[in-house]
Amino acid sequence: MKRLGIDLGGTKIAVAVLDERGEIALQRRIDTPREQYHATLDSIAGLITAAERELGEHCSIGVGTPGAVSPTTGLLRNANSTWLNFKPFKTDLEQRLGREIRVANDANCFSLSEASDGAASDADVVFGVILGTGVGGGLVVNKRLVIGVNAIGGEWGHNPLPAPQPDELPGPDCYCGRRGCIENWLAGPALERDFAQRFGERLTADAIAARAAEGDVHAESALHRYEERLARSLAHVINIVDPDAIVLGGGLSNIERLYRSVPVMWTEHVFSDHVATRLLPPLHGDAGGVRGAAWLWLADGS
Repeated sequence: MKRLGIDLGGTKIAVAVLDERGEIALQRRIDTPREQYHATLDSIAGLITAAERELGEHCSIGVGTPGAVSPTTGLLRNANSTWLNFKPFKTDLEQRLGREIRVANDANCFSLSEASDGAASDADVVFGVILGTGVGGGLVVNKRLVIGVNAIGGEWGHNPLPAPQPDELPGPDCYCGRRGCIENWLAGPALERDFAQRFGERLTADAIAARAAEGDVHAESALHRYEERLARSLAHVINIVDPDAIVLGGGLSNIERLYRSVPVMWTEHVFSDHVATRLLPPLHGDAGGVRGAAWLWLADGS
């Protein structure tokens, strides 16, 4: 059976179908009907129906969403696409399609994709990281997602920044109601805020990285602070999970120097005489989410 994946984003909905070898047999993308819950459901169902009609067969269906389905209420929660929150998304979509689907957080889908046939396909324990407008994560063990009893497996972004320095306390306010969350130090807007506060100039994260590569001392110092915070945060994960590999995704994963500098920096924070964990760029890039959604089902339908 072919596996169909949906990546539900705030601006785009993508569909991809994987064949028995994990190759993409079909892919499409449409705009997300923002702020419209039922129209979003209709759009997803329409994409699936059209894809299966074109292929001439039914597929298993996995959907990657912002936020996650609460195991207590069955409602979607913590989605930055706020019109999806507190809605029975999985149940409603299953009723439209007339069959079972699987739903997972988009960071989990990214992690599963890179662990299944991506950058860390040779690893048993993989921690996937999203470094974008927010910070997410997912944990995969032996090609299986670790969802957790609270459905928050891998969600490291709303833990406090480890080993905070005096000038990092108490940390910026977070939308979750806490202060000093990792997300508020490692998301793209956090790097931009740090640069603006110190040097009085607003630059994108990409521009800061580009200037650092050109030798700009201000950009270099901002990026160095970012790398050191990332190293502390990932060392905290290594000390708990001890993964074979960590794969970065999101816009900041394109900063090539992270893969050289951060493993050097995290050694002093990891409780081991040697750190064998690999820090890897993603293999599938922006397609990781939709591929991971398809991988929520195995080829035999299990």
